Amino acid sequence: MAMRNTDDGYGWAAVLMHWLVAVIVMGLFGLGFWMVDLSYYDEWYRKGPDIHRAVGILLFFLMLVRVSWRFTNIRPKALPGHKPWEVVSAHIAHVLLYILLFSAMVSGYLISTADGSSISVFGVFEVPSITGRIKGMEDTAGVVHYWSTWALIVLAGIHALGALKHHFIDKDSTLRRMLGSS
Repeated sequence: MAMRNTDDGYGWAAVLMHWLVAVIVMGLFGLGFWMVDLSYYDEWYRKGPDIHRAVGILLFFLMLVRVSWRFTNIRPKALPGHKPWEVVSAHIAHVLLYILLFSAMVSGYLISTADGSSISVFGVFEVPSITGRIKGMEDTAGVVHYWSTWALIVLAGIHALGALKHHFIDKDSTLRRMLGSS
């Protein structure tokens, strides 16, 4: 498998980034869902959010690379059996996935830096607040973060169901392309 995309399939770099983002997003969603119910005296009360923020920052950088990669590589052509509505809806879904991902990451950053503090990424480096203290930003960003993450998970589930439909019902190579075995 080549590193770069071709007309017929995705390169290993795109495949790797796709699955890495998918695993990280599911992990962050699970951690976020779990940690909101932690009590103040739970040892994970501070550890969970610290990990969530640090991984979220790393995901942001990965997504910047992924977007750059997407714009500097060709997109494989749609398979001949795909209906026009499938091609259009897949394109819309991908755009929405990117929008929701960045909305979730930016709003998460704004929640964490609303008081002017920076975000430590596993003690290796810190990402400073670019807004300083803004009253009420944490609440507004929290609403955006909550709904964008839920919408992201629902749309990712629909995306996965679409891939499974292509694999098991249409019996085409849509899923195999993203598994690197087209």
